[in-house]
Amino acid sequence: MKQIMSYLMEEIDIEPKFRKKQIFDWIYKKYVDDFDNMKNIPKDLREQLKEEYIINPLEILNHEIASDGTEKFLFGLHDGHTVETVLLRMKEGQVDEDGEVISEDKYTVCVSCQVGCKVGCSFCLTAKGGFVRDLTPAEIVAQVWMMKKVKNFNPTKALNVVYMGMGEPLDNYDNMVKAIKIISNEHCLHISPRRQTLSTSGIAPKIEKLAKENLGINLAISLHAVDDKLREELIPMNKAYNIQSVIDAVKKFPVDRRKKVLFEYLVIADINDDEKSANKLVKLLNGIKAKVNLIYFNPYPGTTYKRPTPEKMEKFKELLNKKGVICTIRESKGIDISAACGQLREKSTKK
Repeated sequence: MKQIMSYLMEEIDIEPKFRKKQIFDWIYKKYVDDFDNMKNIPKDLREQLKEEYIINPLEILNHEIASDGTEKFLFGLHDGHTVETVLLRMKEGQVDEDGEVISEDKYTVCVSCQVGCKVGCSFCLTAKGGFVRDLTPAEIVAQVWMMKKVKNFNPTKALNVVYMGMGEPLDNYDNMVKAIKIISNEHCLHISPRRQTLSTSGIAPKIEKLAKENLGINLAISLHAVDDKLREELIPMNKAYNIQSVIDAVKKFPVDRRKKVLFEYLVIADINDDEKSANKLVKLLNGIKAKVNLIYFNPYPGTTYKRPTPEKMEKFKELLNKKGVICTIRESKGIDISAACGQLREKSTKK
């Protein structure tokens, strides 16, 4: 059966045309996942839809909530495989003394794009299970849709979406591009491309290809090292697409004048947190409209890598700031649950 979330409204062959908008409103505005509940749709059309399409390709298998409000979901897919999605509460809302809402909670959804991953980063648990398959556009879109449904968010509520969960987005290029278009579309989730960020380990030719799509999204690069030897140890794919090829591709990517290319730098104690690494990073990013996001390594059972101390992180940040590089430290979210990519899936697999 076809997954209806893999299609834009105009791609669905239904007459009369106004019925398509009604159906899409039921799905994306009211979070209905059963055609029988679409009461203003004629019964014969509902029966036809049930024969041809499924609405929601995901099933919640596990749901963990951290003390900081981070929520992690393990979703079951139609073929028995599983995938993870994380909902990060980035900022708590505020109410006045009368209980009136001044500002709402702000959330970011961390979306997976593959079951497993081919990249094989040495610090990532997702790679331990190997690569299984790409997610369909619907399976990508539905992760965001499910966050809005489970939390009962207003359909117009703005969410930030980052494609940096399980898998390498550019390794599932066509499905990712389709999903981004659906998530952005006014008849679907209608989330501005400016709120969507694609994070890649650095498939240089596909970064250039994505640039030509001109989707209006943001780009994040999982850099993690400043020399090819160390990066090959952390990210084996660097042998095919070295640091310089990634930097050259990034320079061709269209960046909104209000935005910057985000470089993710996973800080691992005594591996890449010294002054020499900081100076190399500054030199590497020279001429790029860049921002560096320093990330604490999130330990998991069996790893030999260690989490850096807060003092080391602050020192590394200060070294970059003094050289004129905008830099922030991303505080770890959900550290008291299975927060790192692949942890919840790995834990469930072992049961």
